[in-house]
Amino acid sequence: MKPAPFRYHDPATIADAVSLLAQHENARPLAGGQSLVPMMNFRYAAPDHLVDLNGVEALRGLEAGARLSFGAMTRQRDVEFSSDVARACPILIEALRHVGHRQTRNRGTIGGSLCHLDPAAETPAIMMLHDAVLTTQSSTGSRDLPMSDFALGFMTSALEPDELLTRVSFDAWPQGHGWGFEEYARRHGDFAIASAGVLLTLDARGAIERFAMVIGGLGPTALRLHEFEAQALGAAPDDDFIKAASNAAGSVEAMDDAHVSARYRQHLASVLSARALRRALACAAQRSLQHA
Repeated sequence: MKPAPFRYHDPATIADAVSLLAQHENARPLAGGQSLVPMMNFRYAAPDHLVDLNGVEALRGLEAGARLSFGAMTRQRDVEFSSDVARACPILIEALRHVGHRQTRNRGTIGGSLCHLDPAAETPAIMMLHDAVLTTQSSTGSRDLPMSDFALGFMTSALEPDELLTRVSFDAWPQGHGWGFEEYARRHGDFAIASAGVLLTLDARGAIERFAMVIGGLGPTALRLHEFEAQALGAAPDDDFIKAASNAAGSVEAMDDAHVSARYRQHLASVLSARALRRALACAAQRSLQHA
């Protein structure tokens, strides 16, 4: 199939792009096009106006230090091969390697994935894990939204029709932190059926000092396990702790679809979270020795 008729716009600045979104009803911004274009071809999406962001240079670029910042049009491939991001946020690099294939990441953008908000997508899950802040721009001004408020539901963001995501940023975890990311898909490059990500730090006694865990693919959006995170503080990272984390992930409400049952997704969440946690603990132990 081919897309329904639409009018194409090619702005050069953020102001021009925002103005076009405000002027035209049923207008959609085009980032990498890895999700929107197939949806248009199948007529799941039928915008009357397509606002191409690829010529807006101000939306590109990344900074990686104590705080990481990505322009919405930064290509996933550029992030994947950034040595600065690898040092500051290695879990993001690991997660991006699960996104489609090399050709997908060559075109796909950080902002495009966040705005598409597929429940199984890796980038929204990692941004949820890091409590990222998303900066938007409209004809009336800008605003900052925490990722937890940006993701409203199944492929539904808090963006208004005339609003554009311009940047996403979050604080890096301290050097020596542990991290682990695991996901399961039917084939490499397919959307994940379930995923799990863990960040943690250990105190001088080896107990959990800081802890964050996210589960993707089970519900309408990626989900942080805040209740378990609070319980984890001060805990000994032993087998009982890993089992408790696994049980907490496996108890998350899940959805059925044409591929797998909700119960199977919960089983995957339980298994993947335990694997991610073990990886994070091993990583923290190794990195603490390197920074000792």
